[in-house]
Amino acid sequence: MKLYLGGDVSKGYTDWVILSDKKQTVLENFQLDDTYEGHCKLYSTIEAYFDKYPGLEMYAAVESTGGYENNWVHTLKSYQKVFNLKVARVNPAGVNYNRRAGMKRNVTDAISALSIAEYMINHPENIIYDQDEKWKTLCRHWNFVEMQKKQRVQTINQLETILYCANPTLLRFKKNKLPNWLLELIIKCPTAGKLAHSKPEKLAKISFLTLKKAQGLVAEATQNIASATDRNSEILVRQIARQIKAFDENIKSQMKLIEKEFICPGIEILKSFQGIDTTSAIGILLEIGTIERFPTVKGCSCFYGLHPKFKQSGDKIIGVRMSKQGSKNMRKILFNIAKGAITSNPLIRDLYQKKLSEGMSKMAAIGVCMHKILRIIYGMLKNNQAFDPSIDKHNNERSKSKQQEKKQQESANIDKSRRYQKFDATAPISRKQIKKRKEHDLSQCEISSQSTGSICPSDTKILKVKH
Repeated sequence: MKLYLGGDVSKGYTDWVILSDKKQTVLENFQLDDTYEGHCKLYSTIEAYFDKYPGLEMYAAVESTGGYENNWVHTLKSYQKVFNLKVARVNPAGVNYNRRAGMKRNVTDAISALSIAEYMINHPENIIYDQDEKWKTLCRHWNFVEMQKKQRVQTINQLETILYCANPTLLRFKKNKLPNWLLELIIKCPTAGKLAHSKPEKLAKISFLTLKKAQGLVAEATQNIASATDRNSEILVRQIARQIKAFDENIKSQMKLIEKEFICPGIEILKSFQGIDTTSAIGILLEIGTIERFPTVKGCSCFYGLHPKFKQSGDKIIGVRMSKQGSKNMRKILFNIAKGAITSNPLIRDLYQKKLSEGMSKMAAIGVCMHKILRIIYGMLKNNQAFDPSIDKHNNERSKSKQQEKKQQESANIDKSRRYQKFDATAPISRKQIKKRKEHDLSQCEISSQSTGSICPSDTKILKVKH
């Protein structure tokens, strides 16, 4: 016998429901607080069913809610020492689609718990049970570092705004990155006035700041048009620069800890592809988890929102674009890899230039490169093999041949798509459809003439005109 325990987690409490494998309610909704007493009550509830049904298998799942579910998952996994229990976190998006498919218009905690249990029964292929909690901890650590990076960018933008009034000549050294010597210089001389009265010999002691450059900066500072010269501006600029430096040091130290704790052979496999470094490889592996949960590369692409999204109605195809559904963190990682690979990796560079020559925009071409990189990553992890250009070339040739065969089959069996009626050019249809049907008739004549050696009526018309 199998039972399914679904839990909708809220801050401080959780709604639970138990279903059978036939989606029959075994235990109606009950609510437990996230306290010691609530966790003990959950244990006694589970224990009662294992005592009642010998040989019972129970599956438990809660939604990923940003951390509120961690205590419950930890408690349920501790019960595995006593009971035949499997525990999982489920994707809220998948649960939501399952609820909408069941025509459940209202959304309550009780309905959500029921939807989670039904999702386990309907889509067991999408659920990973008994995932390593250390993996989840590393994911949270990684997200913390990403948050630090975002805060660093925001702080740099603040510094740029204030520095424009305090010492605008220094802004030319800030391009994509903020060099460490510039931060040290800003801390020592936060305004143009301070820099103008500084000695170049002392400034030259800063790493990567030569005496010649220091002399030039001091000379420029004497002719500066800066408006922020007060004491408050000095304090503010200096404090923001120190904060950015603290962000840099913290991010660097946190990444070292993650690299030390994250031991996985997949890192070296991914690094075999030119453009993927250690940091990117760790981010990819933390996002993917286990590659086995994606049976096909198309499923992986759809999960991370890299597949094309469009609407076809009649002769029109509307709104062709990247879907951008699913985790945006993975798309961010792939975007940064693609930008670097366009300049360093010949394979991605050639693909990028090819798409640009076809009239595609730069962002759309980068999107194609992102999809290509994801396919390569999927192949490397699926086969547990480093990147081999010859394998990629072979796969491309095989894909092209399959596409040609598919087109030939479609042209030969195009009438089968209609099933009950042949193509009729006299029907009240659009001009585009008329053109398509005439091309179809011509292709059918060509196929028949090649197979029989005879000349179709359309061919005789052409011959007469030429004659």
